[in-house]
Amino acid sequence: MDLSTLQPVLAAVGGSRVVCVGDVMIDRFVYGDVTRVSPEAPIPVLARTRELVMLGGAGNVARNVAALGGEVSLIGLVGGDPEGHEALRLVGADVGVEGFLIRDSSRPTTLKTRFVSGGQQLLRVDLEESRPAEGEVDERLARTVRDVAKGAGVILISDYGKGVVTDAVIAAARDAGIPVIVDSKARSFRRYGAVDIIKPNAAELAYATGMPTQTSDEVAAAVDHALSLCEAKAILVTRASKGISLGVRGEPVRHFATAPREVFDASGAGDTTIAALGLALAAGAAIEDTIAFAMLASGVAVTKAGTAVVTPEEMMEASISAHLAPAEAKIVTPQRMADEVARWRAKGLRVGFTNGCFDILHRGHVAYLNQARNWCDRLIVGLNSDRSVKALKGEGRPVNDLESRALVLAGLACVDLVAPFDEDTPMDLIRTARPDVLIKGADYSEDQVVGAKEVRSWGGEVRLAEIVDGYSTTAAIARMTAKDSQ
Repeated sequence: MDLSTLQPVLAAVGGSRVVCVGDVMIDRFVYGDVTRVSPEAPIPVLARTRELVMLGGAGNVARNVAALGGEVSLIGLVGGDPEGHEALRLVGADVGVEGFLIRDSSRPTTLKTRFVSGGQQLLRVDLEESRPAEGEVDERLARTVRDVAKGAGVILISDYGKGVVTDAVIAAARDAGIPVIVDSKARSFRRYGAVDIIKPNAAELAYATGMPTQTSDEVAAAVDHALSLCEAKAILVTRASKGISLGVRGEPVRHFATAPREVFDASGAGDTTIAALGLALAAGAAIEDTIAFAMLASGVAVTKAGTAVVTPEEMMEASISAHLAPAEAKIVTPQRMADEVARWRAKGLRVGFTNGCFDILHRGHVAYLNQARNWCDRLIVGLNSDRSVKALKGEGRPVNDLESRALVLAGLACVDLVAPFDEDTPMDLIRTARPDVLIKGADYSEDQVVGAKEVRSWGGEVRLAEIVDGYSTTAAIARMTAKDSQ
């Protein structure tokens, strides 16, 4: 989705009102390091380092709607337990989310606890109650849907099968007279009646139809069969890196390709998709633009850790990056550098940092950067601006401007990010990146390296890379000047 299409959609969705009803969960992520196996059993020992708690399920859909600029009313159930209080606190902390959480002391609040090390889940522990809401609780849910839906543009139903999405709740949503989109984990789609869109992923469609869904032809056949079994007006299938397939009743199934993205964590990607779909439809976007908007949003979500939200700024950046050459996409602002470092760290990767002018890239530079990359999993190069090069090297420098130098560096496989800076030293970049290893040439001593003290203070190390004799920018300029004077 290019910027010329994305920007009008982002402008239109701002302030659109959405109702989200469904199974609200607490997602708890416990992160740590595994360095040994338990002597009690052949299992890894996780040394806990940090913990994140956020709303999941329908709560994550609501968070994504709000993050994208919409206004959202969240309807769901919580128990009378500490997790229920935590859910209420989290709803209150999210700007743009209005909570209508009904307390049911007979059930626990759904809690999913994930233990993560090195970017990989070791174990997930669920606490939940799957029986349908009934009696007064069910009536209150349906009544709340009818009341809250007034004036909204769309209703999003997140049915994780934990008891909130009852027949009464579905009927109340359909009777509201506005589009209804269902994210369903159910075996049968028939129970939702004539809703506007049912949004399974490929595996969920296979589960609901008993048919294969690997290829586009298989998905099309499964969608047609699913439509014959239910009353929904359309079925939209999310297919991860294969894009989205849409089947509208009475029309051929259409397939929409997506741009490839590095997938870090797919948790909550479906929540992001339905949030973006609902917002775009509520804003009156065309179906093609709505699907492109949803694919772009989910593509950003899978690059983040946990059940993360997506912002308009991140979508615009992703749109720009998708149309850049690979080298151009490596040239980043300090904020983007910080975001990338956070993702790398969540994967357990070792981050390295070096800096320089790199005016005329030569064999010595390439050897130096390759050696630096061998000491880390990801290498950031801080690159002096034209002004700071001139301040360091004098008149006539740099020979190549900042854009040229950055593109040449970014074209090297050993360089993961290039972060230009205008200050006389890269200290601000170093503090932002907090590298695990700081690299400089062996023509420096450790006490001369800018940022060495700071890097060692947070447990990092300083490494000095060998210099290839006979190669330098100054020598190259001297040789060129001598030839010109002959």
